[in-house]
Amino acid sequence: MTGSICKAAVLAGAAALATTGCNSMKQIKHDPYPETARGEVVDNYFGTEVSDPYRWLEDDNSAETAAWVAAENAVTNAYLEQIPFRGAIRERLTELWNYPKEGAPAKHGDWWYYSYNDGLQNQAVICRTAEPGQEGEVFLDPNTLSEDGTVALAAMSFSKDGRYFAYAAAASGSDWVEIRVMDTATGQLTDDRIEWVKFSGAVWAPDSKGFYYSAYDAPKQGVYSSQNQFQKVYYHTLGTPQSADRLIYEDKDHPLRYFAAWPSDDGRWLFVSGSEGTSGTEILYRRVSETKFRTLLPGFANDYRFVDCRNDQLYYMTNEGASNYALRRISLTAPSKIETVIPEHERNLLEGVTTAGDCLFATYLQDAQSRISQYDYDGKPVRTVELPAIGTVGGFDGGKEDSVIYYTLTNYTSPATIYRYDIASGESTLYKAPEVAFDPSLYVTEQVFYPSKDGTQVPMFITRRKDLKLDGKNPCLLYGYGGFQINLTPGFNPSALMFVEQGGIYCVANLRGGSEYGEAWHKAGMLENKQNVFDDFIAAAEYLIAQKYTSKERLAINGASNGGLLVGACEVQRPDLFAVCLPQVGVLDMLRYHKFTIGWGWAVEYGSSDNAEQFPYIYKYSPLHNIREGVKYPATLVMTADHDDRVVPAHSFKFAARMQHAQAGEAPVLIRIESKAGHGAGKPTSKRIDEAADMYAFLFQNIGVPYRPVAK
Repeated sequence: MTGSICKAAVLAGAAALATTGCNSMKQIKHDPYPETARGEVVDNYFGTEVSDPYRWLEDDNSAETAAWVAAENAVTNAYLEQIPFRGAIRERLTELWNYPKEGAPAKHGDWWYYSYNDGLQNQAVICRTAEPGQEGEVFLDPNTLSEDGTVALAAMSFSKDGRYFAYAAAASGSDWVEIRVMDTATGQLTDDRIEWVKFSGAVWAPDSKGFYYSAYDAPKQGVYSSQNQFQKVYYHTLGTPQSADRLIYEDKDHPLRYFAAWPSDDGRWLFVSGSEGTSGTEILYRRVSETKFRTLLPGFANDYRFVDCRNDQLYYMTNEGASNYALRRISLTAPSKIETVIPEHERNLLEGVTTAGDCLFATYLQDAQSRISQYDYDGKPVRTVELPAIGTVGGFDGGKEDSVIYYTLTNYTSPATIYRYDIASGESTLYKAPEVAFDPSLYVTEQVFYPSKDGTQVPMFITRRKDLKLDGKNPCLLYGYGGFQINLTPGFNPSALMFVEQGGIYCVANLRGGSEYGEAWHKAGMLENKQNVFDDFIAAAEYLIAQKYTSKERLAINGASNGGLLVGACEVQRPDLFAVCLPQVGVLDMLRYHKFTIGWGWAVEYGSSDNAEQFPYIYKYSPLHNIREGVKYPATLVMTADHDDRVVPAHSFKFAARMQHAQAGEAPVLIRIESKAGHGAGKPTSKRIDEAADMYAFLFQNIGVPYRPVAK
């Protein structure tokens, strides 16, 4: 890229942004792409023939795939190594990441437990203290579970009496976890070891003698790619081998369902939640003394989420007849008796309900920002909690006897800050605020609303330097997700802040498919309505250009998982609109996603190519199948990982191969394949920084704007 007009962040301390003159950036050429064999595979979908020339890349165990991965990584690494400011970006990211990160303390037994990372530790350490504010001690350091920090805690739980601590450990980012148990008095591991668990942790029985968990049979082949079927619920008694665990629930007629157990605190009732996918549930129940489960809340048209069980009444959240969700309770002795405790809010989404101090705390989303209301158990309002700042809240959870609880608050320019909350008075006081290597006062986040293709108003957060001139020449990174009821609320991201520090504009669009505005917002972006999500994202890009935030020569888009699908679909639909596309661990082959691991669970969101009515609309937007030969596509860096058993890397492999074959322009199409990493959860800090450094180096290089080191 030559003759580019560049914005440079000239920073002295946290100095002002200045405009430089014209600079020439060295144009970098990538090495030739590997020769990727094209097969003759053709599938017939209800009379439509669809070629799949790179089907062989689905075999993640083959020597041919391994050789291709090595060759592609070599091309990508050679390209990235030529970017002169790659090292400077990594150095600054390391500085921004390097601040103490502490979680809100919660009491279990005689101790208060919290997570702590001194700055650059690969995994947060579990610490404890006798009283909040006193010096803590290390209880469990996950960094000691592997030499390279690639074993992470996927779930944690304490027995009701606080005597035992169970954790689910995931290796190299896999969804498979192993459950281990610690004695909190001694800090020693017990002999209990539970394997082949996925999407489950230990759910303790009230008597603290054992726990429930959900597991699959050990896979016979393809540990990280084979389809997972017949999840079962078990009960494990402490001190016994897994082989002796008691089968609590299974469904031999429906192999593609998830199940999870949940016992009442009084030990009288046991519930099993069933789901056919990522939304829509069914609740079964029985007395603990019984053996047969009965249907309490039938599935799978609505969502039901456990909140509490007391006095033989189950408190649960639901969107049944309430798009923005309501809290209800149902009598377990007279199931026809259902009462609304907290009615649906006319405008705001009821995102969650927690309990503490014999009170209910309702977390609402108002235009994707947290609001908290406190109620008693009959739904009588106690107060609206006055939050110290606008942002995203976590916490407001504790025991029945607690008088004080702790919560966190974060936004785009502030890492998680911990506050102490007095349940009786409603007063919040600062407990701990992190010290960071930047000046938050230099930045501002605004929320705008823009029209999508069909006129729907869509919200978007825009974070930038306060002194930035909106002249249409600024680097801009647009991020989105748009699916699975996932809400994108304000949160701190060190790499995004580095981009903003450089004069970039970081934008997060709250697309349909999430549930920022309830189930209606979700349904407007799923199944046959999925194109609305892409239209929303494209409209966001067009708005940013029209309002002079940026230009198409400076605009990059990014998203992960379902957001990777978003980026891939928008890239192939509007290759003229973006300079850089960054799909991460994306669902990119929409015709075969359901054939791997737990992909079948997403059919409730996407539909399935096995369905004659759903195939046409899926095929119409599937990123892999809409790549066109001879098109000039934007610079593209596809990112995936070898242990991703959520969205198997074959999606990214096939997309990158097909895009490289089709590319008619000079912009690079590269793929970065991380080793010993998975879908993202639990990824070591060192790998996160490496990945972000490569992504942003690629971004700056391909919009023709050099990174300017921050003056010390």
